[in-house]
This record gives sequence, C-alpha cells and structure tokens, in this order.
Amino acid sequence: MKLVYRFGFFFGGFSIGLVFLMFFLSGKKTSCAYGPDARVLKNIQIKRIQYSESVQQQLNSNTIDTLTLMSVFKGADINFGKSDTKSVPCKTYRVVGDDYEMDVENCERIATIKTVIKR
Repeated sequence: MKLVYRFGFFFGGFSIGLVFLMFFLSGKKTSCAYGPDARVLKNIQIKRIQYSESVQQQLNSNTIDTLTLMSVFKGADINFGKSDTKSVPCKTYRVVGDDYEMDVENCERIATIKTVIKR
C-alpha cells in the first residue's frame, strides 16, 4: 500500500474519531484541570464558601460583593510562593486575580476567604 493511502486512511479515521468525541462530549461539563493552579482553583470552587470577619465587613460596607469575589476565581492564578501548602488540616492559598488578591483557607469541606486585597 502506498504511503499516500496510509496517510489518507489514518486522517480519515482520525477525523471520524474526533467527530464522535465532539458528539459524545458536547453538553457535558468536562474540563481539563491538569495544572496545579487549575486543580486547586477547581477544588476551592466546588466547596461551600465562607468569609472571615474582615471580608464580611467589606461585604457589609459594599466595598466588594460576592459576585466579584467569585469572578476572581475564573481567571486567577495561585501564588504558591506566598501559600502555605504544608499546614494541616487546612491549606492556605494566595489566589491572584486581575484586580484582587485573596488568601483562601482550603479545608476538607469548606473554603474560607480570609483576606481580600485590591491590587
């Protein structure tokens, strides 16, 4: 069999496989959280969020709102240099967004936002 025919069969089967994957995975909430930042942010977002007293005061004084706090997680990064990843039972992460930085204590069932700093 000629090399051109082999490439044709390969790319034909490959494209059919891609169509099947797109059909089966469309509409599902699939994500590719492979990096450490993405895994930590996803882990924080699936938990119940609580606020410390200082953050609650900022919320009460309308300095910031909960929608803004949740939107910080969408495009945020984790600064592992300023995070405490070895503490037990709850790890503390520095979440750095475009406009805000937050310290989040990530426990087993609850994530607590400790501080919010405007950049």
